[in-house]
Amino acid sequence: MISLLAAAAAQGFDVEAATRAYLDTLHGAARARSDAFFEGGYWLTLWAALVGVLVHWAMLRFGWSATWSDRANRMTRRRWLQPAVYSVPFTIVGALLALPWTIYSGFVREKQYDLMNLSFAGWLSEQAISLVVAIIVTAIVFAIIFAVIRNAPRTWWLWGTGATAILLVLGIMIAPVFIAPLFNEYKPMAAGPLRDEILAMAHKEDIPADNVYVFDQSKQTDRISANVSGLGPTVRISLNDNLLNRATTAGVKAVMGHEMGHYVLGHLARLVAYNSLLVLVIVFLLWWWSPRILRRFGERWGVRDVADPAVAPLFAIFVVVFGLLATPLVTTISRTVEAEADAFGLDVAREPDGFAAISMLLSEYRKIEPTELEEVVFYDHPSGRARVKMAMEWKARHLNELPPDQRVIVRPPPLKQD
Repeated sequence: MISLLAAAAAQGFDVEAATRAYLDTLHGAARARSDAFFEGGYWLTLWAALVGVLVHWAMLRFGWSATWSDRANRMTRRRWLQPAVYSVPFTIVGALLALPWTIYSGFVREKQYDLMNLSFAGWLSEQAISLVVAIIVTAIVFAIIFAVIRNAPRTWWLWGTGATAILLVLGIMIAPVFIAPLFNEYKPMAAGPLRDEILAMAHKEDIPADNVYVFDQSKQTDRISANVSGLGPTVRISLNDNLLNRATTAGVKAVMGHEMGHYVLGHLARLVAYNSLLVLVIVFLLWWWSPRILRRFGERWGVRDVADPAVAPLFAIFVVVFGLLATPLVTTISRTVEAEADAFGLDVAREPDGFAAISMLLSEYRKIEPTELEEVVFYDHPSGRARVKMAMEWKARHLNELPPDQRVIVRPPPLKQD
């Protein structure tokens, strides 16, 4: 690789200069706003965890959880159904208690940084849809998990992990077909050269898709987005209208190559495996510590044992705290697979400048040049700097394979400034 880069330098292509040419297009107020937005997100991670702990602690401390469990027992004698009944007030009250925080972090702050296109009424409507989905999903999950706990009191940590992994796979399979359309309208992409190129890339990589879908995310935000989602019969290639409207053809191809990389490289399966291992640790700790905590506080809270759905807030606190502590591990796993998809996308789309331009668009709301510690702890994708440099290094290695007009250092126009 070093010799290839040296050869590129001999031909007048300087990777560092090319990288800096892109990075310098984000400057002034726009860069300050991007940095401030992303750095503020570091604190949001902590405050969100604190809100989650306080909300679920209140359910235990004031006896609400025990009351909901008792009511569920009176409403039905079917033990398998009782946790599902319990989950309804658990989900609704949890959402309402956290609503002030959700409004600030999900709407007010997004508006402050000009990243939200919905009105408050429109945003609240989507939150209501999310709540209905959460009620249904939580009811199903609680019915299954507490059935496992009742029937395997000594090994439920193992069977519970297996059940969670299956639920994750089912969620990945049904989300593109049943969940995503609740928030956006998906339409087949108009016929044309770009659609044909995307499908040609997909077919070359044996992705079983015969259509490309465009969804109307511009009604919610100006962020660009795309994905290859689903499993088996639900596999779908999708991109949002912002990507079509804001990016060049080269940029669109670069993004789609990246997303196809996730599918071809088996990232969904790997992420399910990684998440299942994390779940295994969490559930084992719950299995080990919960009975000991309940022996001390269970009577005060009105929680009988770990098979009582009233224990759910305690489980939730464990998950929130563990999730906060595991943040560097989780972000590193995600950042690693994203970097692999970046490399795959460059090889498939062969559009290094398109990829670099897209990285700059993403940096409108992601700090572009973080410290090494920031990137390790908080970045679930490579930073803009890392992505642009990867693209320029790829360009240097393949310089002789590119058309003559693409072998020079591109001087991109500056991004939108205030």
